[in-house]
Amino acid sequence: MSNFRLDGKTTIVTGGAGGLGKPMAMAYAAAGANVVVASRNPETIAEVAADIESKGQTALAIPVDITDAEQVDALIAKTVDAYGAVDVIVNNAGRWGRGHAPEDTPLDEWRHIVELNLTGCFLACLAAGRQMIAQNGGKIINVSSTAGSKGNPGQLHYSAAKAGVLSLTNNLACRWARHNINVNCILPGLIATDELKGYGIIPSSVDDEGNPVPRLDLPPNPEDVANLALFLASPASDAISGELIPVRSWMKSERFWQ
Repeated sequence: MSNFRLDGKTTIVTGGAGGLGKPMAMAYAAAGANVVVASRNPETIAEVAADIESKGQTALAIPVDITDAEQVDALIAKTVDAYGAVDVIVNNAGRWGRGHAPEDTPLDEWRHIVELNLTGCFLACLAAGRQMIAQNGGKIINVSSTAGSKGNPGQLHYSAAKAGVLSLTNNLACRWARHNINVNCILPGLIATDELKGYGIIPSSVDDEGNPVPRLDLPPNPEDVANLALFLASPASDAISGELIPVRSWMKSERFWQ
């Protein structure tokens, strides 16, 4: 469907080589976009860009530390130099921290996790937003977490930072609507990434008797997050802004603490 195509558009995906970022970058490329793959690790983003280009699509790898304002500004400038615009940015870079009892949360770790997950998103929103204001349009997609909406008592710092991303999204959607900038937020729950599978916390797709577990009793896959990111980047979502959209199945633990 043409409303889900991104032909001629330029997209940036931060954290673009990760378990969620790479599928988003690949989905954008398959939809016809120029894709800028951004992350701190130049080797991993170069691999993703090469994978995209091997399929006859267009990609550029740009290393960036999203907590460094100068590097973030340079990311936007290099993208504009290469492709002439920034039509979409997905602020996906981030990381959870170590689990602690709230009263034992180290201050230095609090600062690091908030800097990475909230301040980095803020810097990227502002740098991209300035360019989009000049263009009179664009789409910003922030990646938060269900930890930001329902909480995560064992990760006070991560949960608070991701909640801040929700507020940031709402406020920017309000202020930048007059500039034709859509600002929305994806809230992944427990997603079956390779990393989480490696930790052994993704449930089996079969029960103890070998029967298939119903799909909606299992965590979504990274491609399910990429599908929503594609919708929010595409013309199909032109009338949607300020929305906070979870990606989760009907697992009780995704909605209630047990």
